[in-house]
Amino acid sequence: MKKLFIKLAKALGYEIIDQNNFVSPTLDKEINEDLSNFNDSSIVLPLGEVKITRKIKSLLIVFRTNTSVEIWDQNKKRLFEYPKIEYSKRSLNSIIKSIKFLKDKYPAINVKVIIVDDNSKDKNLLEFKDLINNNNIELINLEYSKFENKISKQKNKETFANLASLLQCFEIGKEKGEDLIYFVEDDYLHFEEMLFEMISSYERIASQIRKDIFMCPSDYPYLYMNNEKTNVLIGNKRHWRTVNKTLCTFMTTKNLLEKYWDKFYKNCLDRHDPFEKYLNEIYLKEICISPIKSLSLHLTNINSSYGLSPLIDYKKLWDENKIND
Repeated sequence: MKKLFIKLAKALGYEIIDQNNFVSPTLDKEINEDLSNFNDSSIVLPLGEVKITRKIKSLLIVFRTNTSVEIWDQNKKRLFEYPKIEYSKRSLNSIIKSIKFLKDKYPAINVKVIIVDDNSKDKNLLEFKDLINNNNIELINLEYSKFENKISKQKNKETFANLASLLQCFEIGKEKGEDLIYFVEDDYLHFEEMLFEMISSYERIASQIRKDIFMCPSDYPYLYMNNEKTNVLIGNKRHWRTVNKTLCTFMTTKNLLEKYWDKFYKNCLDRHDPFEKYLNEIYLKEICISPIKSLSLHLTNINSSYGLSPLIDYKKLWDENKIND
């Protein structure tokens, strides 16, 4: 009789939770496992099921690298005080590990990585070589001349290059993106589950509110300083909260990139205060969320309000992403 009831429940589209044995017989899983099905349903206990109407087609990751400038526009050292190339390598390594974790959970999702590099020295690119070649990653060099007549003259080459590389990343996203696009800089370390949590939470939340959104992977300390009101949402394995500011590492969609292209483009034509001025204007009209707690760690100086997320074991994450020679 029990087996018949389980079959009937599955046929009718219901899931059964056996709280005594801590299992779901219809899903054939323990209820502390991930109960969701990619592009079909998101299940979070005790909130129940969300039918996925916002299905994910693909993910393009545009990874922006500069292996020479230690901290742009600052005379400070980063946490752990290594040369910049070490942060770039570990950042890329953490992305690759996160992609593998995502593909293990969601084999059907198509993921592509493009690196936009600000003309790194050959010896630095050689340190990337194995990571790039072994993981089918495309490397593109920043085209300075392409932007000389677009971007205002800046006080130094580093600021111009920063604006140009950001604009080239946005243009690549617009041209080659198909659905989700993740713009990410090379001074972030990512937890292995980062992409899985972002993708699974994206499809859940976007399906609930019936619109595309922006997602920031980091829980920045500066977002706590003004005591602003926020809405808290349930993702796959984390809480998320609405925010009205990000830096230049965030996930969005091709549709939103095209819808607000004038803002993305204008943000790169000159240095603004804040640097992300026109990106932040988008968040006055669209929903942007960040995780609690953080899925990525911005490795800046330890005193920077734009850097280290709270309640994270920084050293452990740093050590886990060391590349053995």
